[in-house]
Amino acid sequence: MRVLHISPLYAQPVDGLPTQAATTGFYWVSCTRSELEAQLPAIQTMLTRLGGSALVDLHVSDLLNPAIPSNYDYTSVYDVLVFRRLANAHLPPLNGNHASPATAVATPAGLPALAAGTGSAASSAPPPSHSPAHSGQREAPVLQRVETQPVGFALYDQILLSVHPDGCFVLENFWQRLISGPAKTDGRQVSAKMPVEPADLMLRMVNGMVDGYLDLRRTLTRQIDHWQMALLKPNKRFSNWASVLDVRLALHQLDEICEDQRAAVQDWTEALEGWPPEHTPARQHERELLRVRSRDVLEHIERVTHHIHRMEQSAETAVQMHFSAQSNRANDIMRTLTTVTAIFLPLNLIAGIFGMNFEFIPFVHKKDGFIWALVAMVIITVVLVAYFWRRRYLESEEKE
Repeated sequence: MRVLHISPLYAQPVDGLPTQAATTGFYWVSCTRSELEAQLPAIQTMLTRLGGSALVDLHVSDLLNPAIPSNYDYTSVYDVLVFRRLANAHLPPLNGNHASPATAVATPAGLPALAAGTGSAASSAPPPSHSPAHSGQREAPVLQRVETQPVGFALYDQILLSVHPDGCFVLENFWQRLISGPAKTDGRQVSAKMPVEPADLMLRMVNGMVDGYLDLRRTLTRQIDHWQMALLKPNKRFSNWASVLDVRLALHQLDEICEDQRAAVQDWTEALEGWPPEHTPARQHERELLRVRSRDVLEHIERVTHHIHRMEQSAETAVQMHFSAQSNRANDIMRTLTTVTAIFLPLNLIAGIFGMNFEFIPFVHKKDGFIWALVAMVIITVVLVAYFWRRRYLESEEKE
């Protein structure tokens, strides 16, 4: 368990749980689910003393549940927000202006599905796929499995209790950035503004988790392009339909996760609008910044949802184009076979006529009868081939 006292100018670690309210700033108490379960009586006592109320049993169960979807709830004293984040991703800088790429998780070879869970199931996002330009390589799995894990927040006036999974990068990144002080850029000090209240810090962490999903858009786009290239190869039969169905299912599940996140942040934003008005210009400005940051988080989630819908449409379009291409290819083959059959029909007619068992047939008893019949067949063949070629019945519509 870690405790950090955050003031407007600095952040200082605190040994043990705080016993009295901070004169300036607020406390950030961060722990894992196992630590919360083990030290729940002491944490409840601290929250009662400093925050005015302990966590109700239902909220404690939500914070301890590793399979809970994103959701928001509140009481008259505190708010509870649970947000599912990618289990393996790098966070953007503390101000949230730039996002870093997500880190892939290695999985067993041949696992093409991205399993994204909304509750008890794990949700996921993929690592970069192999480039489709390497035609000599075996077709690699496209969407591979990573997990999402919930991060819970209990928001009081002067306390932020965050509950993380073991080894949570959200906790490590924000902890290090807050206690490290001003950042250095080109030898100059750049002052990083400290969070002014617990809600500000919570929104910064949520914004960092959402930016991890935003980074997946480029990776997912490349991987959907991989499926499109595999589906639209004209000279290769595609048979990995089970993986295509897994991709569709994974995108639907990821969409459900984003919808849960959107509903939770929207509920939080609506609750923020109902907070009592501030009486000083500085506090009013801080409250307005909270509203802006909340709307920004909501807009980022909506961008992810919109992109997932576009990818679903792209996958559906690729499948439809695949079947259209296969239908056109089958029509092209049937047209060529029909044309060849039409060329040989007059030749079969000539051969059938001269194969009749009549005694008197023209050219049968002449020495040059076979030559004349053969010449007639060649002339008919050349004329028909030229005619069908001019009508483009013998051309292939496939372009290499």
